[in-house]
Amino acid sequence: MKPFATVDLSQPKLPPQNLEAEQSVLGAILLDNQAMPKAMELLVEENFYRTAHRKVYRAMLDLSDVGEVIDQITLTERLKAKGELESIGGAAFLAELVQSVSSSANIRYHCKIVRDKAVARELIHTSTEVLTKGYEGTTSIDDLLDFAERSVFSIAQGKLERSFTPINDIIKESLDLVDKLSKRKEHVTGVPTGYYDLDDLTAGLQPSDLVIVAARPSMGKTSLALGFATHAAIHAKAVVGIFSLEMSKPQIVLRMLSSEARVDSHGLRTGKLQKEDWWRLAEAAGRLEQAPIYIDDTGGITVQQ
Repeated sequence: MKPFATVDLSQPKLPPQNLEAEQSVLGAILLDNQAMPKAMELLVEENFYRTAHRKVYRAMLDLSDVGEVIDQITLTERLKAKGELESIGGAAFLAELVQSVSSSANIRYHCKIVRDKAVARELIHTSTEVLTKGYEGTTSIDDLLDFAERSVFSIAQGKLERSFTPINDIIKESLDLVDKLSKRKEHVTGVPTGYYDLDDLTAGLQPSDLVIVAARPSMGKTSLALGFATHAAIHAKAVVGIFSLEMSKPQIVLRMLSSEARVDSHGLRTGKLQKEDWWRLAEAAGRLEQAPIYIDDTGGITVQQ
């Protein structure tokens, strides 16, 4: 990375773009309509740099939405109906797109090039906004950091591929999973919570599951969740991350120690413990020290952070 003082921001530069890749994408769709779903997984209208290309792709999306075949004739009529045919260069421009490719075999590769260039342009635009706000000095540093984080996160989310998978592939994958699980001796196929009745009902915490613990205030939600975390880390060797918006790290650890050592939490808070409590506490501390548990007690932390 260049030192800030040596970066020349005064010279205008052409934004990142690859017009040949854009033409190849559009030409491939005109050549083979089966390429359209692949393009839709990766690209949106705004990803195209050239205005004419954006208009053509928008017209293609319109035709796809109503189940129409996408070819030179239907595309010409669609653009003509929208009053955009002449602005893109007429029917001759569409003919050039078809001639720009010989097959649709590389459609996904070309789409990724177009998308990556679009992401680079968005990053440059966001960086310019952050730079401008930083120079103006009218925005607090916390708000500026939040703006930068949200903007970059939004760009990263937009870059995620939308993956449509044929159901026959998913069925095979699902049956393979069932076969794999059937060969396991354990009743709990996921990460055990330590609460046997719950594990019997759910077969443990499963990958991609979102589990929400909900109850009225002071009903033990935090204790239950920390119980899940402790058991998963100590007994299942699962890596656990804990984000706390209210309790501090020491408060969380004291609760975990109390539960793992079976020691009254009031005794921990007051320091009034029996001799046997100290033994159990030391053993529990040893187990927790080896557990892959990570705690963040940053107040007001955002999802982006």
